[in-house]
Amino acid sequence: MSESVPIVLRVNGEEHRLLVEPRRLLSDVLREDCGLTGTHVGCEHGVCGACTVLFDGRPARSCLLYAVQAQGHEVTTIEAVAAEGRLSAVQQALHEAHGLQCGFCTPGIVITMEAWLAENPNPSEAEIREALSGNLCRCTGYHNIVAAIAKAAARRAGSAA
Repeated sequence: MSESVPIVLRVNGEEHRLLVEPRRLLSDVLREDCGLTGTHVGCEHGVCGACTVLFDGRPARSCLLYAVQAQGHEVTTIEAVAAEGRLSAVQQALHEAHGLQCGFCTPGIVITMEAWLAENPNPSEAEIREALSGNLCRCTGYHNIVAAIAKAAARRAGSAA
């Protein structure tokens, strides 16, 4: 077992001073040490997308990052997406379009799509499907998720979709 090292993580705008083993995954530290259980761990191989967080504003798989790698960077989890308790455009659209069932994949999808829509404000259905390809969902078949993302894009653009 490795010796623990002190790190300071900046997560959702707050500093967390922790002692962690150098090979400890960011996903585990977020869940177990920071108490942020919205980041889900599915495959532990970076394939399913359930553990996606924003790393300096870009989607990243927290199961592929060591916690020590996050020192000096800003990490944003699903817990910070709803500003002042109000659902984001993506969260609201997923709710309205019935784009979730069990909910396990939802945090990763929301994080990924919020970042993606910021850079792709007017996506086609094909572009949405491509952007979602790194987030696996076993329940929905994606139809309602795609519809929800299109609705969120329209809402963010200012139309009443």
